[in-house]
Amino acid sequence: MSKFNSIQVSLSRFEQDGLRHVTVKSNALGQRADLSLFLPDVLERRLPLVILLHGIYSSHWGWSYCAGAHLTAARLIAEGEIPPLVLAMPSDGLWGDGSGYFSHHGKGFDSWIVDEVPVAAKEAGAPVSETSPCFIAGLSMGGFGALSLGARFGNKFQAISAHSSVTDLRALDQVVEESLLSGSRPEIDLEVLQTILTNRKMLPPTRFDCGLDDRLLSANRELHRSLQEKGVEHVYEEFSGGHEWSYWECHLEDTLRFFAEHL
Repeated sequence: MSKFNSIQVSLSRFEQDGLRHVTVKSNALGQRADLSLFLPDVLERRLPLVILLHGIYSSHWGWSYCAGAHLTAARLIAEGEIPPLVLAMPSDGLWGDGSGYFSHHGKGFDSWIVDEVPVAAKEAGAPVSETSPCFIAGLSMGGFGALSLGARFGNKFQAISAHSSVTDLRALDQVVEESLLSGSRPEIDLEVLQTILTNRKMLPPTRFDCGLDDRLLSANRELHRSLQEKGVEHVYEEFSGGHEWSYWECHLEDTLRFFAEHL
């Protein structure tokens, strides 16, 4: 029996390149929510699940149709660089310009990702189970979400990776039309650093990177320095490039290889 009031799945005869599209009625959000799945062509039924979070102004299709995430995964699997795995690319809940992936305005944007997306993937026919290893990654606002959710729910994820991350909710609030911080104060820390420090005992292996031409470079460098000073083990890398899809397309490979190392 489905955990959702309704679930719609794209028809297999129209699916291409291993992509599947799903819409469910989310209990955490009280509304419909979307996700795209990449399903490798294998017979196994307990594959690792990688959740990829998008940034502001985007949706579930961003990782696949702007960065070719499914094609990257398929290529690395075919080349034997990573084992077969499933990609789950959910919408953020489609609140305003971006939900921030935390609970606010009566909607559980965090619960949608952490609790419901793995279930939706399984119900939509992805070769995953309740015991599949689960990883989380994201870009920009999704980088904030990956670092924050990965730290807060460290018992549910085997590793975390983030690209070009927003590291403070106040910075994110400056670039969206609808304030994420209006009304009551969020129940989470505004800064990724504090979230990680609060949950450091359960923190999974963590990496993050940023482009040398990215406007968020200084914030990512500061997060790296602060984690070093606090003795929090992590991997931080910088590469050429800016806050752009070509950068995320290229460095998704680093994320998938990192996850493969932690299976």
